[in-house]
Amino acid sequence: MENGNKEFLAATHQKFFEFNELNRQLGPEQAWEKMLEGLPEKQKKRMAPFLGEPTLFEGFTRAIPFFKSAGMEMEVVDLSNRGSDAVLEIQKYCPYLEICKEYNLETPCHVICDIEVEGTRRAFPEMKGKILCRQAFGSCVCLFKYERPAK
Repeated sequence: MENGNKEFLAATHQKFFEFNELNRQLGPEQAWEKMLEGLPEKQKKRMAPFLGEPTLFEGFTRAIPFFKSAGMEMEVVDLSNRGSDAVLEIQKYCPYLEICKEYNLETPCHVICDIEVEGTRRAFPEMKGKILCRQAFGSCVCLFKYERPAK
């Protein structure tokens, strides 16, 4: 993982470990909901400085160094149109693909990306988030779309 930091790696391993333990104890649906507990509050704290920018494009662009420090290569495209403040978040490198295999998971998507998008939706109800494509399913990038009403 290029530029990956130890904190990020440790947190990723912890998420996969926790999910596996909860999955074994409670089953996949309850494990996922348990993993979501407290996440919206964390997302609000972590993302509020970026989402407080006048536009999502400005906020997500400002977040690029954070993602880079975690080993990701991100680009942002402004999609704002027709009363929507919207962006595409393009992740060119998924550091989770290799790690999920250590935990016998086929893809990292449900444990990491799906849960992060849902946590963001719960933290910021005015914002919609959607995963449009995933490297784990053969795409060349992971592509996320976020939108909210324009200010």
